[in-house]
Amino acid sequence: MNKQHIWLTIFLLVLIWSGINPKDQFTWFLEVAPALIALPVMFFTRKRFPLTPMLYVLILIHCVILMVGGHYTYAEVPLFDWIADALGSDRNNYDKVGHFAQGFIPALIAREIFIRNQVVKPGVWCSFICVCFALALSAFYELIEWWVALLTGEDAEAFLGTQGYIWDTQSDMGMALLGAIVALLVLVKTHDKQLAALND
Repeated sequence: MNKQHIWLTIFLLVLIWSGINPKDQFTWFLEVAPALIALPVMFFTRKRFPLTPMLYVLILIHCVILMVGGHYTYAEVPLFDWIADALGSDRNNYDKVGHFAQGFIPALIAREIFIRNQVVKPGVWCSFICVCFALALSAFYELIEWWVALLTGEDAEAFLGTQGYIWDTQSDMGMALLGAIVALLVLVKTHDKQLAALND
């Protein structure tokens, strides 16, 4: 079994698990939709524009985060209920993990696309633009949540996952910003090596 088959097997197994008796079917679809969109995009671009191995792994991790959140809803992931109880908190913070990933992985995806298409050279400006891209994506996702809430009313409460926190939108974007910065601080050298290997 090659790496692509392993990737797809993990993706499909978690997706199937996620879709079996989720907490809320509508919320499950909304949360899992980005992963369902990513799968065909990667499939149809795998030969023309194959990604670095690191990026494939990170995208899979992000998809798993989305599927877990979709199954339980972000406000009710059991492990994070336990963590909240242990810390004496009233809030399940799994959504912050999701938003951190929403900055971390897209920043590296943007970096790979920008560098390989020679939009911008590696360096400070490249990193700045990638952080801006990740933050813009996060802000757009918050707009989507708002539009869904307007269209569906109470049905979107689990999707929003604010848990009564009035600064939830701002903190979500803050976590995405932090995720993007951390990704670029920690993984740029590894990413550059893998980009160089693609060109060999």
